[in-house]
Amino acid sequence: MTIKLTQNKAKDIWIKAQKLDERNPFGNGAEAVKKAVKHLGYVQIDTINVIERCHHHILYNRIPQYKKSDLHRAQTIDKTVFEYWTHALAYVSADDYRYFIHQMKRFEKLPGIWFGSVKDEEMKKVMSLLKQGVLSIRDIKDDTLVEKQHEWASKKPSKKALQMGFYSGKFVVSEREGMLKKYDLAHRHFGWDKLPKSATPLEYTEYTIERALRAQGIVSLDSICHLDPKAKPATLKQIEKRVKKSELIEVQIQGCEKYQHWLKPEALDAKINTSKLTHILSPFDPLIIQRKRLKMFFDYDHIFEAYVPKEKRKYGYFTLPVLNGNKIIAMLDLKTDRGAQELLIQSWNWIDGCKSKNNKALIESELERFEQFQLKN
Repeated sequence: MTIKLTQNKAKDIWIKAQKLDERNPFGNGAEAVKKAVKHLGYVQIDTINVIERCHHHILYNRIPQYKKSDLHRAQTIDKTVFEYWTHALAYVSADDYRYFIHQMKRFEKLPGIWFGSVKDEEMKKVMSLLKQGVLSIRDIKDDTLVEKQHEWASKKPSKKALQMGFYSGKFVVSEREGMLKKYDLAHRHFGWDKLPKSATPLEYTEYTIERALRAQGIVSLDSICHLDPKAKPATLKQIEKRVKKSELIEVQIQGCEKYQHWLKPEALDAKINTSKLTHILSPFDPLIIQRKRLKMFFDYDHIFEAYVPKEKRKYGYFTLPVLNGNKIIAMLDLKTDRGAQELLIQSWNWIDGCKSKNNKALIESELERFEQFQLKN
């Protein structure tokens, strides 16, 4: 049997799963970071810093008293989160490390064109240096420099060797100073005699389903297998098994009838009220990053214009959607002037029908809080 849901109900379920309907769902400090990353499944990392970088921004929206030092402690001291690739580079719960070992081993066997060019002597060099202690690319000063092959590449061959060791699971990013990464041997960083046992392919599929159900409330094949279409057949097979056992219910969302969605029975039965909170969200926030899903649920098409030529931009370089309740009501292009100690509004664009004195007051109030986070963190 397929249950029909209104679009508003579907949005409320998703927002609750994202913990955006509560002001302080995880508590404070490094322990809150641990809980937030575990619940969300991953927190994306990005280098753009016209405002505070997205991983800090995402955590701030769920941890009101969040400080960057909280994430540093979780990663470097408590070691409750680590960096790896999900759909992008992200922070992941250290509890989930075993689910990524198969990707690490696969990468080691098939490094691809980019990392296939790393020479054995380059890997031996960085391995030898790492055995002596934690290492950043700035610590390596004797590389024979080469021409860059890509805008984001480095003239130091050791950088690519460090990255290869990271993706193959030999190394781990043990600390960040800004965006400068410090590497350590994985087993030494975590205090392991040997790596945890790798999850089986079936366990990994189950993990991705559970991760999506926890953080999204309502899931589809696209939302579970975001940017990983090869995983869809195995994922659908497990979903169908769960439906037969009544562990999942198929739902049809108003306006999204041609797409299959599922949720747990308890999510359907739970009493869920529409959020009363206002959030200025990162374009990399888990609620925003899956653009097709966002459009489907919110009838809002987020346009990321950072890589669009200035003269062709419509909304701004780094537009941030504003969520009020279960509606996206505006888009703000913000910039932090750290020298002048102020948050600058480059542009303010309203969603049709949402401009009002009340909504403006709500956004201005949230902007004051957001500015404090930007300048005093």
